[in-house]
Amino acid sequence: MSVPFAIALPGTAYIIIQGGLPAMKGLGFVSWGSMNSFTLTAIPMFIFMAEIMQRSDLSSRIYRGLSQLVSRIPGGLLQTNIAGCAAFAAISGSSVACAASIGSVALPQLLERGYSRTLSAGSICAGGTLGILIPPSLAMIIYGTFTDTSVAKLFMAGVVPGLMLTAMFMLYIAIHAMAKPSVAPREQANLTLAKIMMAFADVFPFFILVTAVLGTMYAGLVTPTEAAAIGSVFAIVIAMVWGRMSFRILLDSVKGTIQLVGNLLFIIYAAYIFSYGISLGGVGEALTSYMVGLNLERWSFFLALFVLYTILGCLVESVGMIVITVPLLYPVLLKYGIDPVWFGIVLVMFIELGAISPPIGINLFVVQSIWTGTMKEVVLGTIPFHLIMFLMLAFLVFWPEIALWLPHHMSGR
Repeated sequence: MSVPFAIALPGTAYIIIQGGLPAMKGLGFVSWGSMNSFTLTAIPMFIFMAEIMQRSDLSSRIYRGLSQLVSRIPGGLLQTNIAGCAAFAAISGSSVACAASIGSVALPQLLERGYSRTLSAGSICAGGTLGILIPPSLAMIIYGTFTDTSVAKLFMAGVVPGLMLTAMFMLYIAIHAMAKPSVAPREQANLTLAKIMMAFADVFPFFILVTAVLGTMYAGLVTPTEAAAIGSVFAIVIAMVWGRMSFRILLDSVKGTIQLVGNLLFIIYAAYIFSYGISLGGVGEALTSYMVGLNLERWSFFLALFVLYTILGCLVESVGMIVITVPLLYPVLLKYGIDPVWFGIVLVMFIELGAISPPIGINLFVVQSIWTGTMKEVVLGTIPFHLIMFLMLAFLVFWPEIALWLPHHMSGR
């Protein structure tokens, strides 16, 4: 609750300083314009879909199925953490939901079977970050709202980087497990045809939901908001058929959705007030002129952004990073000719880093709350995954087509 007040109060004070009380009349238009957004209606439905999946125990079923399918890969259940988070990311859109859902199922089993404590915690924290890169992503919806960028294209732009990052995480765990077998005891499960069929049956509902949401969107049949509505309906039906569904679960899912959406939309509303204030004072134009006047090379500008967001990621909550910096930086990006879809994916990568960076990385606290270890173990476990994310950022900078190929292909259809 402190975040929206920390954004709105200075913004309101700045409006009064710049234009006096008459400038406050503009807040009526700001209030209406900020919330009267068709794009934002996707947020509550995607959150509701994730709540249904989590409370009906479908997330546990997905993890159980994946644990059978990847048990023979070096790293065992650590690989399931990453694969499970990637799967749950495709239906949740939230980093916290991923880390909490998979972590609550996986961590007790990992500790009981003697897996490395630091690597167990680190894999859950890092895997959870996939929730905001693999579509649907709440961070992408918020970014698209502020920049007038197609949310459907942002979603498609996140697919290839998300799958690449998943593969890089799993490759690191496999190499680590082969180099130091003690971190991940070899799973001795005897995979029979019956077990494989049961594993696919556990994962099958997830594929139905992903096809309903992402498949229809990629085919151009629906908008992201309509896809979220379809996903919510499918989640309820799937929970009734394959999971555990009751009126109490439905009511609790609605309550959880209202609490989280109220928080998010309050932050977005506060950000529009802040944006109105800096626009009234000409801060955006002044910053753009200053940055362009420095005559920085494109790479120097990228380096400056890298330093800025790395520091902010350690200090500012993810949505706060978007709503504070994007209104200021977006005009500068346009001056440099930077593709807003590509930058949206880079920004999400920095938000991912922030989610596992001390002192306020939210995923660190989520994992700490559901296991018996220390925060030091959690932080140490995330360090290798930090380095992998920095490598992925370098790939995106040098080869923007990693993110842009799929949305360009989509728009050409």
